[in-house]
Amino acid sequence: MLRVTPPLLALASASPRRLELLATIGRVPAIILNPEIDERALPGELPRHCALRLAEAKAKTGAGMYPDHVVLAADTIVACGRRHLPKAESADAARYCLELLSGRAHQVATGVALIGPDGVLRTRLSLSRVRFKRLSEAEIEYYLGNGEWRGKAGGYGVQGRAGAFVQHLNGSWSGVVGLPLFETAALLGVYGL
Repeated sequence: MLRVTPPLLALASASPRRLELLATIGRVPAIILNPEIDERALPGELPRHCALRLAEAKAKTGAGMYPDHVVLAADTIVACGRRHLPKAESADAARYCLELLSGRAHQVATGVALIGPDGVLRTRLSLSRVRFKRLSEAEIEYYLGNGEWRGKAGGYGVQGRAGAFVQHLNGSWSGVVGLPLFETAALLGVYGL
């Protein structure tokens, strides 16, 4: 009996959160790479379109490097209205995000892209709506002080202490963290992964 071995998985993301989420569904990439792409939104680009475009660009870059692998990529955009919030790299950026999101609902769009050895690009989009409680200055200061915001879209991580800020989440919790597991598992299943 001939047994076909599925191709190896490459994760085109240096995010430790995406790696942890993949592990929760039993998927461990053989390779982790960090594709260098321009992650700026295009003028007038909707958050959902930006998330998909960036995920596709990362997957294509990864597939160019590892054409015999299944390359998985994702990108998450946090938006308040049409305003894209930054990936917080400074306490000032995180404060800006938290103050803007305080007492308001916002959208989290995570695009997932997959390219296999057959060269076919497959994508999925996860859209979630998150509502924050009104944050006090003390809560913002505490959150900024713990550094958990660093490198996170919208200046917060729902899987950490900022989870206590969430009054309501409609959509995919794992999508808000950075990798919607339902959509990801469906894409990986195409290649027997």
